[in-house]
Amino acid sequence: MRISYNKLWKMLIDKNMKKSDLKEKAGISSASIAKLGKGDNITTDVLIKICESLDCHLEDIMETVDD
Repeated sequence: MRISYNKLWKMLIDKNMKKSDLKEKAGISSASIAKLGKGDNITTDVLIKICESLDCHLEDIMETVDD
């Protein structure tokens, strides 16, 4: 089982935002955006910043998927 951030990418498309817009609005690093893009592990602090900036909950931006 792994974490997928596909919900986050869809939300960005729906809000007409780019990854760089998210980086700026949430105040997160380029390295964090890269980790999200690869589906790598990321700290909950970063995930909370994203949720606060997009006015959503964790379950709105990520989900677990079977390998």
